[in-house]
Amino acid sequence: MLPMRPTKADIAAAEGKRLRDVIGPDLNVLFCGINPGLYSAAVGRHFARPGNRFWAALHAGGFTARVLAPEENGLLLAFGCGLTDIVARATATAEDLSAAELVAGRARLERKVRKYRPRWVAILGIGAYRTAFGQPRADFGPQPERLGSSEVWVLPNPSGLNASYQPGDLARAFGRLRETAIRRIATGS
Repeated sequence: MLPMRPTKADIAAAEGKRLRDVIGPDLNVLFCGINPGLYSAAVGRHFARPGNRFWAALHAGGFTARVLAPEENGLLLAFGCGLTDIVARATATAEDLSAAELVAGRARLERKVRKYRPRWVAILGIGAYRTAFGQPRADFGPQPERLGSSEVWVLPNPSGLNASYQPGDLARAFGRLRETAIRRIATGS
């Protein structure tokens, strides 16, 4: 059965709500969004808005055997992946977040990463990463810093609003992370 779509009132009422992380110990990759959108908060699932390309990019990049639906997000754990956000509260757009919230979110993320110890943390959005991590010149891909023992990688934001990155671009970006992660796991480095 397909999930019901939220009404406009449901979406408006989702302001400030939080989503439950999909997380467990020793994941290969913890994907970290900027913050939940109102649609996602209204339905209680990460990357749930129609048009968000996260689930397709995850599959195209080789992380999942098929494109998962947002309501199947718990299956990510079986693929060695998890989901969280830098800032927990839902907003209409990421632009509604202050720099101070992003910096505080980084500290919260770091505590979570130290507890669960994923091999990689993949931040989904360069602007949020630059602000939250104080790295104004950062680029996509692997970062020199770590969160605890976890390596950090920055991916493009998969939102449908991010027209700079088409599905093929996202697939290549996600695939590059997967290839690097597998190579590092295989070599123990």
